[in-house]
Amino acid sequence: MKIERTKNAARNIVFDGMLKMLNILIPFILRSVMLNTLGVQYLGLNGLFRSILSFLNLAELGVGSAMVFSMYRPIAEDDTETICALLKLYRTFYRSIGLFIAVVGLALTPFLRNLVSGDIPPDMNLYILYFMNLAGTVLTYWLFAYKRSLLDAHQRTDVISKVSLGVQFLEYALELPALIFFRNYYLYLTIRLLAQVLINVITAVRVSQMYPNYTPRGSLPREMVMDIVRRVRDLFTSKFSSVVFNFADTLVISAFMGLTALAIYQNYYFVITALRTFIDVIIAACIAGVGNSLVTESEEKNYRDLSWITMLFGWVMGVGSTMLLCLYQPFMQLWMGRENMLGNQYVICFVIYFYTMGMNKIINMFKDAAGIWHRDRFRPLVAALVNLGLNLATVRWLGLYGVLLSSVISIVFVQIPWLFHNLFQEVFPHRYLWDYTRSFCSLALIALASCGISWFACSLLHAGPFPSLVFNALISFLVPNVLFFTIYRKNPLFIQSVGHLRRILLRSRGSRR
Repeated sequence: MKIERTKNAARNIVFDGMLKMLNILIPFILRSVMLNTLGVQYLGLNGLFRSILSFLNLAELGVGSAMVFSMYRPIAEDDTETICALLKLYRTFYRSIGLFIAVVGLALTPFLRNLVSGDIPPDMNLYILYFMNLAGTVLTYWLFAYKRSLLDAHQRTDVISKVSLGVQFLEYALELPALIFFRNYYLYLTIRLLAQVLINVITAVRVSQMYPNYTPRGSLPREMVMDIVRRVRDLFTSKFSSVVFNFADTLVISAFMGLTALAIYQNYYFVITALRTFIDVIIAACIAGVGNSLVTESEEKNYRDLSWITMLFGWVMGVGSTMLLCLYQPFMQLWMGRENMLGNQYVICFVIYFYTMGMNKIINMFKDAAGIWHRDRFRPLVAALVNLGLNLATVRWLGLYGVLLSSVISIVFVQIPWLFHNLFQEVFPHRYLWDYTRSFCSLALIALASCGISWFACSLLHAGPFPSLVFNALISFLVPNVLFFTIYRKNPLFIQSVGHLRRILLRSRGSRR
Protein backbone atom coordinates (compact mmCIF):
# COMPACT_ATOMS: atom_id res chain seq x y z
CA MET A 1 0.00 0.00 0.00
CA LYS A 2 1.38 3.38 -1.00
CA ILE A 3 0.04 6.03 1.34
CA GLU A 4 -1.50 9.15 -0.24
CA ARG A 5 1.03 11.34 1.51
CA THR A 6 -0.06 14.81 0.40
CA LYS A 7 -3.76 14.11 0.87
CA ASN A 8 -3.26 12.62 4.32
CA ALA A 9 -0.85 15.38 5.34
CA ALA A 10 -3.40 18.01 4.32
CA ARG A 11 -6.20 16.23 6.21
CA ASN A 12 -4.04 15.83 9.29
CA ILE A 13 -2.96 19.48 9.22
CA VAL A 14 -6.59 20.65 9.06
CA PHE A 15 -7.89 18.68 12.02
CA ASP A 16 -4.67 18.68 14.04
CA GLY A 17 -4.58 22.43 13.49
CA MET A 18 -8.14 22.81 14.74
CA LEU A 19 -7.26 20.76 17.84
CA LYS A 20 -4.13 22.80 18.47
CA MET A 21 -6.11 26.03 18.14
CA LEU A 22 -8.56 24.75 20.75
CA ASN A 23 -5.68 23.72 22.99
CA ILE A 24 -4.09 27.14 22.67
CA LEU A 25 -7.12 29.35 23.13
CA ILE A 26 -8.90 27.59 25.98
CA PRO A 27 -5.85 26.78 28.17
CA PHE A 28 -4.85 30.42 27.70
CA ILE A 29 -8.23 31.39 29.16
CA LEU A 30 -7.93 28.72 31.87
CA ARG A 31 -4.53 30.04 33.00
CA SER A 32 -5.97 33.55 33.21
CA VAL A 33 -8.99 32.34 35.19
CA MET A 34 -6.85 30.18 37.49
CA LEU A 35 -4.57 33.12 38.23
CA ASN A 36 -7.51 35.33 39.17
CA THR A 37 -9.56 32.75 41.10
CA LEU A 38 -6.94 30.53 42.77
CA GLY A 39 -3.66 32.44 42.59
CA VAL A 40 -0.23 32.25 40.98
CA GLN A 41 0.97 29.31 43.13
CA TYR A 42 -1.65 27.02 41.59
CA LEU A 43 -0.20 27.76 38.15
CA GLY A 44 3.18 26.72 39.48
CA LEU A 45 1.79 23.50 40.97
CA ASN A 46 0.05 22.67 37.70
CA GLY A 47 3.29 23.04 35.77
CA LEU A 48 5.33 21.10 38.32
CA PHE A 49 3.07 18.03 38.18
CA ARG A 50 3.03 18.08 34.38
CA SER A 51 6.83 18.05 34.36
CA ILE A 52 7.07 15.22 36.91
CA LEU A 53 4.70 13.09 34.85
CA SER A 54 6.59 13.94 31.67
CA PHE A 55 9.68 12.58 33.36
CA LEU A 56 7.86 9.38 34.32
CA ASN A 57 6.72 9.08 30.72
CA LEU A 58 10.34 8.51 29.78
CA ALA A 59 9.37 4.84 30.02
CA GLU A 60 7.29 5.27 26.84
CA LEU A 61 9.82 7.23 24.84
CA GLY A 62 10.95 5.04 22.01
CA VAL A 63 8.14 2.49 22.05
CA GLY A 64 5.59 4.46 20.05
CA SER A 65 7.98 5.75 17.40
CA ALA A 66 9.83 2.44 17.09
CA MET A 67 6.61 0.47 16.66
CA VAL A 68 5.21 2.91 14.12
CA PHE A 69 8.49 2.77 12.19
CA SER A 70 8.27 -1.04 12.19
CA MET A 71 4.83 -0.83 10.58
CA TYR A 72 5.86 1.31 7.58
CA ARG A 73 7.14 -1.58 5.46
CA PRO A 74 4.37 -4.11 6.35
CA ILE A 75 1.76 -1.47 5.49
CA ALA A 76 3.51 -0.67 2.19
CA GLU A 77 3.54 -4.42 1.41
CA ASP A 78 0.00 -5.16 2.74
CA ASP A 79 1.43 -7.70 5.21
CA THR A 80 -1.55 -8.03 7.58
CA GLU A 81 -0.08 -10.85 9.68
CA THR A 82 3.03 -8.90 10.56
CA ILE A 83 0.99 -5.80 11.44
CA CYS A 84 -1.21 -7.88 13.79
CA ALA A 85 1.83 -9.41 15.47
CA LEU A 86 3.37 -5.94 15.89
CA LEU A 87 0.13 -4.74 17.44
CA LYS A 88 0.21 -7.58 19.96
CA LEU A 89 3.80 -6.74 20.90
CA TYR A 90 2.89 -3.06 21.19
CA ARG A 91 0.05 -3.93 23.59
CA THR A 92 2.44 -5.89 25.79
CA PHE A 93 4.92 -3.03 25.82
CA TYR A 94 2.29 -0.48 26.84
CA ARG A 95 0.86 -2.60 29.64
CA SER A 96 4.38 -3.02 31.01
CA ILE A 97 5.03 0.71 30.71
CA GLY A 98 1.88 1.52 32.69
CA LEU A 99 2.97 -0.82 35.47
CA PHE A 100 6.48 0.61 35.48
CA ILE A 101 5.19 4.20 35.76
CA ALA A 102 2.87 3.20 38.62
CA VAL A 103 5.71 1.56 40.60
CA VAL A 104 8.30 4.31 40.00
CA GLY A 105 5.69 7.03 40.60
CA LEU A 106 4.81 5.57 43.99
CA ALA A 107 8.50 5.25 44.85
CA LEU A 108 8.99 9.00 44.23
CA THR A 109 6.26 9.95 46.72
CA PRO A 110 8.55 10.54 49.76
CA PHE A 111 10.60 13.09 47.79
CA LEU A 112 7.72 15.30 46.60
CA ARG A 113 8.10 18.00 49.24
CA ASN A 114 11.76 18.48 48.34
CA LEU A 115 10.77 19.56 44.82
CA VAL A 116 9.05 22.74 46.02
CA SER A 117 10.90 25.71 47.49
CA GLY A 118 8.81 27.63 50.02
CA ASP A 119 5.14 27.19 50.85
CA ILE A 120 2.37 25.51 48.89
CA PRO A 121 -1.32 26.61 48.92
CA PRO A 122 -2.66 25.77 52.41
CA ASP A 123 -5.86 24.12 51.15
CA MET A 124 -4.02 21.71 48.85
CA ASN A 125 -2.69 18.27 49.72
CA LEU A 126 0.43 17.76 47.60
CA TYR A 127 0.20 13.98 47.78
CA ILE A 128 -3.47 13.68 46.77
CA LEU A 129 -2.83 15.89 43.75
CA TYR A 130 0.17 13.78 42.80
CA PHE A 131 -1.70 10.48 43.11
CA MET A 132 -4.54 11.82 40.96
CA ASN A 133 -2.12 12.84 38.22
CA LEU A 134 -0.25 9.55 38.46
CA ALA A 135 -3.44 7.48 38.21
CA GLY A 136 -4.55 9.39 35.12
CA THR A 137 -1.20 8.79 33.41
CA VAL A 138 -1.15 5.05 34.18
CA LEU A 139 -4.71 4.56 32.92
CA THR A 140 -3.92 6.15 29.55
CA TYR A 141 -1.38 3.39 28.94
CA TRP A 142 -3.62 0.57 30.07
CA LEU A 143 -6.70 1.66 28.11
CA PHE A 144 -6.00 0.69 24.48
CA ALA A 145 -3.19 3.22 23.88
CA TYR A 146 -1.45 0.69 21.61
CA LYS A 147 -4.18 1.02 18.96
CA ARG A 148 -3.08 4.55 18.16
CA SER A 149 -0.03 3.12 16.35
CA LEU A 150 -2.26 2.06 13.44
CA LEU A 151 -3.45 5.61 12.91
CA ASP A 152 0.09 7.02 13.17
CA ALA A 153 1.52 4.49 10.72
CA HIS A 154 -1.31 5.03 8.20
CA GLN A 155 -0.87 8.81 8.50
CA ARG A 156 -4.42 9.19 9.87
CA THR A 157 -3.82 11.20 13.01
CA ASP A 158 -6.80 13.33 11.94
CA VAL A 159 -9.00 10.61 13.51
CA ILE A 160 -7.37 11.17 16.91
CA SER A 161 -7.77 14.91 16.45
CA LYS A 162 -11.51 14.61 15.72
CA VAL A 163 -12.08 12.53 18.86
CA SER A 164 -9.96 14.87 20.96
CA LEU A 165 -11.79 17.92 19.61
CA GLY A 166 -15.15 16.62 20.80
CA VAL A 167 -14.00 15.37 24.19
CA GLN A 168 -11.81 18.34 25.02
CA PHE A 169 -14.49 20.83 24.07
CA LEU A 170 -16.72 19.16 26.66
CA GLU A 171 -13.80 19.05 29.11
CA TYR A 172 -13.13 22.77 28.85
CA ALA A 173 -16.85 23.54 29.11
CA LEU A 174 -16.82 21.81 32.53
CA GLU A 175 -13.42 23.06 33.75
CA LEU A 176 -14.23 26.76 33.42
CA PRO A 177 -17.27 26.58 35.77
CA ALA A 178 -15.21 24.44 38.17
CA LEU A 179 -12.72 27.32 38.47
CA ILE A 180 -15.08 30.31 38.23
CA PHE A 181 -18.02 29.17 40.37
CA PHE A 182 -16.59 26.46 42.61
CA ARG A 183 -12.95 27.60 42.74
CA ASN A 184 -12.06 23.97 43.30
CA TYR A 185 -8.75 22.70 41.92
CA TYR A 186 -9.57 19.09 42.80
CA LEU A 187 -12.73 19.22 40.66
CA TYR A 188 -10.80 20.84 37.82
CA LEU A 189 -8.17 18.10 37.93
CA THR A 190 -10.77 15.30 38.06
CA ILE A 191 -12.47 16.59 34.91
CA ARG A 192 -9.14 16.76 33.09
CA LEU A 193 -8.15 13.20 34.01
CA LEU A 194 -11.52 11.72 33.05
CA ALA A 195 -11.29 13.43 29.65
CA GLN A 196 -7.91 11.78 29.00
CA VAL A 197 -9.39 8.35 29.69
CA LEU A 198 -12.43 9.02 27.48
CA ILE A 199 -10.24 10.04 24.52
CA ASN A 200 -8.37 6.72 24.71
CA VAL A 201 -11.55 4.64 24.83
CA ILE A 202 -13.32 6.42 21.94
CA THR A 203 -10.18 6.37 19.79
CA ALA A 204 -9.82 2.62 20.34
CA VAL A 205 -13.42 2.03 19.22
CA ARG A 206 -12.87 4.13 16.09
CA VAL A 207 -9.67 2.25 15.20
CA SER A 208 -11.47 -1.09 15.50
CA GLN A 209 -14.10 0.18 13.07
CA MET A 210 -11.54 1.46 10.54
CA TYR A 211 -9.18 -1.51 10.65
CA PRO A 212 -11.22 -4.58 11.66
CA ASN A 213 -8.61 -6.94 10.16
CA TYR A 214 -5.90 -5.69 12.50
CA THR A 215 -6.18 -7.37 15.90
CA PRO A 216 -3.42 -8.26 18.39
CA ARG A 217 -2.54 -11.82 17.38
CA GLY A 218 0.32 -13.96 16.21
CA SER A 219 4.00 -13.65 16.97
CA LEU A 220 7.08 -12.17 15.36
CA PRO A 221 10.40 -13.89 14.60
CA ARG A 222 12.84 -13.54 17.46
CA GLU A 223 15.26 -11.59 15.28
CA MET A 224 12.58 -9.01 14.47
CA VAL A 225 11.58 -8.64 18.12
CA MET A 226 15.21 -8.11 19.14
CA ASP A 227 15.61 -5.54 16.37
CA ILE A 228 12.56 -3.65 17.67
CA VAL A 229 13.87 -3.83 21.24
CA ARG A 230 17.17 -2.35 20.05
CA ARG A 231 15.29 0.43 18.29
CA VAL A 232 13.27 1.13 21.43
CA ARG A 233 16.44 1.29 23.49
CA ASP A 234 18.18 3.58 21.03
CA LEU A 235 15.14 5.81 20.56
CA PHE A 236 14.73 6.07 24.32
CA THR A 237 18.06 7.85 24.51
CA SER A 238 17.34 9.98 21.43
CA LYS A 239 14.05 11.21 22.94
CA PHE A 240 15.53 11.64 26.41
CA SER A 241 16.84 15.13 25.73
CA SER A 242 13.56 16.95 25.16
CA VAL A 243 11.98 15.49 28.30
CA VAL A 244 14.98 16.27 30.48
CA PHE A 245 15.05 19.80 29.08
CA ASN A 246 11.50 20.49 30.22
CA PHE A 247 11.75 18.51 33.44
CA ALA A 248 15.16 19.87 34.45
CA ASP A 249 14.21 23.50 33.83
CA THR A 250 10.94 23.20 35.74
CA LEU A 251 12.44 21.20 38.60
CA VAL A 252 15.43 23.51 39.05
CA ILE A 253 13.24 26.64 39.10
CA SER A 254 10.74 25.06 41.53
CA ALA A 255 13.42 23.67 43.86
CA PHE A 256 15.64 26.79 43.92
CA MET A 257 13.27 29.69 43.24
CA GLY A 258 9.75 28.57 44.27
CA LEU A 259 6.31 28.19 42.72
CA THR A 260 5.78 31.90 41.98
CA ALA A 261 8.96 32.17 39.88
CA LEU A 262 8.01 28.90 38.17
CA ALA A 263 4.55 30.24 37.30
CA ILE A 264 5.96 33.45 35.76
CA TYR A 265 8.52 31.45 33.76
CA GLN A 266 5.81 29.08 32.54
CA ASN A 267 3.57 31.94 31.45
CA TYR A 268 6.29 32.89 28.96
CA TYR A 269 6.99 29.26 28.13
CA PHE A 270 3.27 28.70 27.53
CA VAL A 271 3.39 31.19 24.64
CA ILE A 272 6.30 29.30 23.07
CA THR A 273 4.50 26.00 23.60
CA ALA A 274 1.41 27.39 21.89
CA LEU A 275 3.46 28.43 18.86
CA ARG A 276 5.37 25.16 18.77
CA THR A 277 2.12 23.23 18.55
CA PHE A 278 1.71 24.49 14.99
CA ILE A 279 5.14 23.09 14.16
CA ASP A 280 4.15 19.81 15.79
CA VAL A 281 1.01 19.71 13.63
CA ILE A 282 3.10 19.85 10.46
CA ILE A 283 5.64 17.34 11.80
CA ALA A 284 2.95 14.87 12.88
CA ALA A 285 1.13 15.26 9.58
CA CYS A 286 4.24 14.61 7.50
CA ILE A 287 6.38 12.10 9.42
CA ALA A 288 4.52 8.96 8.28
CA GLY A 289 4.67 10.23 4.69
CA VAL A 290 8.42 10.88 5.05
CA GLY A 291 8.88 7.39 6.48
CA ASN A 292 6.93 5.87 3.60
CA SER A 293 8.96 7.92 1.11
CA LEU A 294 12.28 6.81 2.63
CA VAL A 295 11.19 3.22 2.04
CA THR A 296 9.78 3.62 -1.48
CA GLU A 297 11.66 6.56 -3.09
CA SER A 298 15.26 7.25 -4.15
CA GLU A 299 17.91 9.02 -2.07
CA GLU A 300 17.89 11.94 -4.50
CA LYS A 301 14.11 12.40 -4.13
CA ASN A 302 14.34 12.28 -0.33
CA TYR A 303 17.20 14.77 -0.25
CA ARG A 304 15.15 17.19 -2.37
CA ASP A 305 12.30 16.75 0.11
CA LEU A 306 14.63 17.51 3.03
CA SER A 307 15.89 20.63 1.26
CA TRP A 308 12.55 22.18 0.37
CA ILE A 309 10.99 21.28 3.75
CA THR A 310 13.94 22.96 5.51
CA MET A 311 13.48 26.02 3.32
CA LEU A 312 9.77 26.16 4.15
CA PHE A 313 10.41 25.74 7.87
CA GLY A 314 13.21 28.29 7.83
CA TRP A 315 10.77 30.79 6.37
CA VAL A 316 8.02 29.95 8.86
CA MET A 317 10.39 29.95 11.84
CA GLY A 318 11.94 33.24 10.73
CA VAL A 319 8.55 34.94 10.61
CA GLY A 320 7.43 33.30 13.86
CA SER A 321 10.60 34.25 15.75
CA THR A 322 10.45 37.86 14.57
CA MET A 323 6.83 38.23 15.60
CA LEU A 324 7.51 36.54 18.94
CA LEU A 325 10.37 38.93 19.71
CA CYS A 326 8.30 42.03 18.95
CA LEU A 327 4.98 40.91 20.47
CA TYR A 328 6.10 39.07 23.61
CA GLN A 329 6.26 41.98 26.06
CA PRO A 330 3.14 43.94 25.05
CA PHE A 331 1.17 40.68 25.02
CA MET A 332 2.42 39.62 28.46
CA GLN A 333 1.60 43.06 29.86
CA LEU A 334 -1.98 42.79 28.59
CA TRP A 335 -2.37 39.17 29.72
CA MET A 336 -0.63 38.86 33.08
CA GLY A 337 0.15 42.44 34.07
CA ARG A 338 3.44 44.28 34.44
CA GLU A 339 4.12 42.68 37.85
CA ASN A 340 4.32 39.23 36.25
CA MET A 341 6.74 40.17 33.43
CA LEU A 342 10.39 39.31 32.83
CA GLY A 343 13.08 41.55 31.35
CA ASN A 344 13.94 41.82 27.65
CA GLN A 345 17.09 39.69 28.07
CA TYR A 346 14.84 36.74 28.97
CA VAL A 347 12.67 37.41 25.92
CA ILE A 348 15.71 37.22 23.62
CA CYS A 349 16.66 33.84 25.13
CA PHE A 350 13.10 32.55 24.73
CA VAL A 351 13.10 33.57 21.05
CA ILE A 352 16.46 31.90 20.35
CA TYR A 353 15.20 28.79 22.13
CA PHE A 354 12.02 28.82 20.04
CA TYR A 355 13.88 29.14 16.73
CA THR A 356 16.55 26.55 17.43
CA MET A 357 14.06 24.01 18.79
CA GLY A 358 11.83 24.46 15.75
CA MET A 359 14.63 24.02 13.22
CA ASN A 360 16.00 21.08 15.21
CA LYS A 361 12.62 19.36 14.82
CA ILE A 362 13.02 19.23 11.04
CA ILE A 363 16.18 17.16 11.22
CA ASN A 364 14.69 15.06 13.99
CA MET A 365 11.67 14.31 11.81
CA PHE A 366 13.84 12.79 9.07
CA LYS A 367 15.97 10.99 11.64
CA ASP A 368 12.93 9.42 13.32
CA ALA A 369 11.31 8.55 10.00
CA ALA A 370 14.54 6.83 8.92
CA GLY A 371 14.91 5.04 12.25
CA ILE A 372 18.61 5.93 12.73
CA TRP A 373 18.37 5.89 16.51
CA HIS A 374 21.34 3.64 17.20
CA ARG A 375 23.92 6.04 15.75
CA ASP A 376 22.12 8.96 17.42
CA ARG A 377 21.82 7.36 20.85
CA PHE A 378 24.58 9.32 22.63
CA ARG A 379 23.76 12.81 21.32
CA PRO A 380 20.65 13.48 23.43
CA LEU A 381 22.27 12.05 26.55
CA VAL A 382 25.20 14.43 26.23
CA ALA A 383 22.89 17.35 25.43
CA ALA A 384 20.69 16.58 28.43
CA LEU A 385 23.68 16.36 30.77
CA VAL A 386 25.08 19.65 29.44
CA ASN A 387 21.71 21.35 29.96
CA LEU A 388 21.21 19.94 33.47
CA GLY A 389 24.79 20.68 34.52
CA LEU A 390 24.61 24.28 33.30
CA ASN A 391 21.21 24.70 34.99
CA LEU A 392 22.58 23.68 38.37
CA ALA A 393 25.77 25.70 37.89
CA THR A 394 24.10 28.98 36.87
CA VAL A 395 20.68 29.11 38.60
CA ARG A 396 22.05 30.48 41.89
CA TRP A 397 23.81 33.49 40.37
CA LEU A 398 21.91 34.03 37.09
CA GLY A 399 18.43 32.79 38.10
CA LEU A 400 15.97 32.25 35.26
CA TYR A 401 18.43 33.72 32.79
CA GLY A 402 20.87 30.92 33.55
CA VAL A 403 18.18 28.27 33.05
CA LEU A 404 17.23 29.65 29.63
CA LEU A 405 20.82 30.20 28.53
CA SER A 406 21.68 26.60 29.44
CA SER A 407 19.01 25.25 27.11
CA VAL A 408 20.11 27.49 24.22
CA ILE A 409 23.78 26.49 24.58
CA SER A 410 22.89 22.80 24.66
CA ILE A 411 20.79 23.02 21.48
CA VAL A 412 23.09 25.25 19.40
CA PHE A 413 26.45 23.72 20.29
CA VAL A 414 25.56 20.08 20.99
CA GLN A 415 22.30 18.94 19.46
CA ILE A 416 22.14 20.52 16.01
CA PRO A 417 25.74 19.93 14.76
CA TRP A 418 25.78 16.34 16.01
CA LEU A 419 22.35 15.62 14.52
CA PHE A 420 23.45 16.97 11.13
CA HIS A 421 26.42 14.61 11.09
CA ASN A 422 24.37 11.54 12.03
CA LEU A 423 21.62 12.19 9.48
CA PHE A 424 23.97 12.66 6.55
CA GLN A 425 26.15 9.71 7.48
CA GLU A 426 23.20 7.32 7.57
CA VAL A 427 20.52 8.65 5.20
CA PHE A 428 22.28 10.87 2.66
CA PRO A 429 25.84 9.53 2.39
CA HIS A 430 26.15 10.68 -1.22
CA ARG A 431 25.06 14.25 -0.49
CA TYR A 432 27.20 17.14 0.65
CA LEU A 433 26.69 18.00 4.30
CA TRP A 434 28.41 21.37 3.84
CA ASP A 435 25.91 22.53 1.20
CA TYR A 436 22.98 21.75 3.47
CA THR A 437 24.69 23.33 6.51
CA ARG A 438 25.40 26.51 4.54
CA SER A 439 21.76 26.74 3.45
CA PHE A 440 20.61 26.09 7.04
CA CYS A 441 22.86 28.83 8.43
CA SER A 442 21.76 31.27 5.73
CA LEU A 443 18.16 30.84 6.85
CA ALA A 444 19.22 31.53 10.45
CA LEU A 445 21.11 34.71 9.44
CA ILE A 446 18.10 36.04 7.54
CA ALA A 447 15.89 35.32 10.57
CA LEU A 448 18.40 37.17 12.77
CA ALA A 449 18.44 40.15 10.41
CA SER A 450 14.64 40.31 10.29
CA CYS A 451 14.52 40.19 14.10
CA GLY A 452 17.02 43.05 14.38
CA ILE A 453 15.30 45.27 11.80
CA SER A 454 11.85 44.65 13.24
CA TRP A 455 13.01 45.19 16.84
CA PHE A 456 14.54 48.55 15.89
CA ALA A 457 11.43 49.64 13.98
CA CYS A 458 9.10 48.63 16.82
CA SER A 459 11.23 50.45 19.41
CA LEU A 460 10.47 53.76 17.64
CA LEU A 461 6.85 53.61 18.83
CA HIS A 462 6.24 54.57 22.44
CA ALA A 463 2.64 53.72 23.26
CA GLY A 464 0.48 51.53 25.47
CA PRO A 465 0.49 47.73 25.25
CA PHE A 466 -2.49 47.39 22.90
CA PRO A 467 -1.36 49.96 20.26
CA SER A 468 2.14 48.46 20.50
CA LEU A 469 0.72 44.99 19.97
CA VAL A 470 -1.06 46.04 16.76
CA PHE A 471 1.83 48.10 15.36
CA ASN A 472 4.47 45.49 16.26
CA ALA A 473 2.39 42.69 14.72
CA LEU A 474 2.21 44.54 11.41
CA ILE A 475 5.93 45.38 11.32
CA SER A 476 7.17 41.97 12.51
CA PHE A 477 5.03 40.16 9.94
CA LEU A 478 5.93 42.33 6.94
CA VAL A 479 9.69 42.66 7.49
CA PRO A 480 10.65 38.94 7.51
CA ASN A 481 8.29 38.06 4.66
CA VAL A 482 9.62 40.88 2.48
CA LEU A 483 13.19 39.95 3.40
CA PHE A 484 12.76 36.24 2.65
CA PHE A 485 10.92 36.92 -0.61
CA THR A 486 13.50 39.46 -1.79
CA ILE A 487 16.43 37.13 -1.14
CA TYR A 488 14.91 33.80 -2.18
CA ARG A 489 12.31 34.66 -4.81
CA LYS A 490 14.42 33.11 -7.61
CA ASN A 491 15.73 30.21 -5.52
CA PRO A 492 14.43 26.85 -6.93
CA LEU A 493 13.97 25.42 -3.41
CA PHE A 494 11.93 28.43 -2.35
CA ILE A 495 9.75 28.15 -5.45
CA GLN A 496 9.30 24.42 -4.80
CA SER A 497 8.41 24.94 -1.14
CA VAL A 498 5.81 27.57 -2.06
CA GLY A 499 4.37 25.18 -4.64
CA HIS A 500 4.09 22.36 -2.10
CA LEU A 501 2.54 24.74 0.43
CA ARG A 502 -0.04 25.85 -2.14
CA ARG A 503 -0.95 22.23 -2.95
CA ILE A 504 -1.32 21.35 0.73
CA LEU A 505 -3.58 24.36 1.30
CA LEU A 506 -5.74 23.42 -1.70
CA ARG A 507 -6.08 19.87 -0.42
CA SER A 508 -6.85 21.24 3.04
CA ARG A 509 -9.84 23.09 1.60
CA GLY A 510 -10.98 19.87 -0.03
CA SER A 511 -10.62 18.02 3.29
CA ARG A 512 -12.82 20.56 5.06
CA ARG A 513 -15.50 20.04 2.44
